[in-house]
Order: sequence, then C-alpha cells, then structure tokens
Amino acid sequence: MTSKSEAAAGEAWPHRSPLRAPKLGDRVYEQIVERIVAGTLAEGDRLPSEHEFCRMFEVSRPVVREALARLRADGIIESRQGSGSYVRRRPVRDLLQYGEASNAAQLLRCFEFRLALEGEAAALAAVRHDSAEMRAMKKANEACNEAAMKGRLGKQEDLDFHMAIAMASGNSLFPDTMELLHDDIQNGMDMARSLIKAERKDRVVILKQEHAMVLAAIEDRDPDRARVAMRAHLGNAQRRIVGNGS
Repeated sequence: MTSKSEAAAGEAWPHRSPLRAPKLGDRVYEQIVERIVAGTLAEGDRLPSEHEFCRMFEVSRPVVREALARLRADGIIESRQGSGSYVRRRPVRDLLQYGEASNAAQLLRCFEFRLALEGEAAALAAVRHDSAEMRAMKKANEACNEAAMKGRLGKQEDLDFHMAIAMASGNSLFPDTMELLHDDIQNGMDMARSLIKAERKDRVVILKQEHAMVLAAIEDRDPDRARVAMRAHLGNAQRRIVGNGS
C-alpha cells in the first residue's frame, strides 16, 4: 500500500526539474560570474587563486575547482599554464536575472544537456518521421517565423517547434524528458530570444536560418546533418548567452 508521503512525492515528481537543487559548486560559479558581469573582474583579469576563492566563499578546494571547470567549459575563463586562470569574456547581464528559480550554472547545464538530447532526437526524426509529423514540424516553424515578424519573442512557438521534432523521433522518452525540463528550457529560450530581439535584427534572420537547416535535414531524411544542425543551433544560443555568439 502506498503511503501518503509516497503518493505526494509521486504527484510532485512530474513537475520538479532535476536541475532544481543547485549544487554548492553552482553557487560559487554564479558568484564568480556576478563579479565578471559587474566588471569587478574585467576581461583579461587574472582570477584569484583557488586558495583565495576557498577563503572568500568559505568552501573547499574541490568545490572551487568544480566551479572553475564549468566556467572554462562555458568559455567564460581560460587557464594558462603556470600562470593561473583569466577572464576570457564577459557574459550578458541578463544571465543572472533568474536567481534561485534557475541560476546561471543550471541554465547553461540545461543547454549542455539539450545538445545531446535534441541532437539525437533530430537525427531520429530524420529517419522515422511520417508525413503528419513533417507537417506538424513545418507548422511549428511557420509559427516561430510569424512571431518574429510581429516582433514577439515567440518562446512558446520555439518550444513547440522543438517538441514537434522530439515527438517525430518515435521515442516518447525524448518529449517526456523535455517536458520534465520544461521550465529550464523555457528560461533558456526566453533569454536567448530576448538577446536576439534586443540586439541586431540580423540575429532574427540567423535564428530562422538555423531552424530552416534543421527542418531541411529532417525532411531530406539525413540524420547526420539533422544532428549537426540541431547541435549547432543550440550551441549558438548558448554562446550568445555567454557573450560569444553571432
């Protein structure tokens, strides 16, 4: 017999993202990013040593190393042999706007996960889609383009496009996983599209081209091209957020 606590946990699970509990390393990551965004640490500046960070944040060296490793992976800092770590680029200020609900490290980790998840979903969709699923993907893409023409962010339309591709993969675990990550995915789309809208109009054209390349590869039933196109699309969105995107 299921206990009340087990039942409650079961009800809560579909609505709780696995990215909801920030690790200590994520919090250190975010505090370093805050200093870089604010200009306290400028591009080209040498970061404090691991020992100094440990004392500053009152954490252990493994926690600091985890945070620095993630900053390197995101292209925000770089390490120089025998010299230390330096600020490579300054992320966009909006990276920190989500606070506790979805902090900076979690948001970028979600993009990292989506590269693997949706790249493979697109490859499978290229092989398995039927005519109805192709129409659904095209319709979702048209809605994205229409939203852009009307000057709207279109994050729901964007999500619908990615979900249509996941559905066409023929494996329900792809859309189910995306649904589980719904809030984190929407936060990332919101930020990426806000940046595009706030800056050059040609970035909207670039986004449309990226979607078109994914769609064309799927329609041509070319799984390798579809995987590469989807990964490039998501990778570009991630790079725009950390200040290194077209």
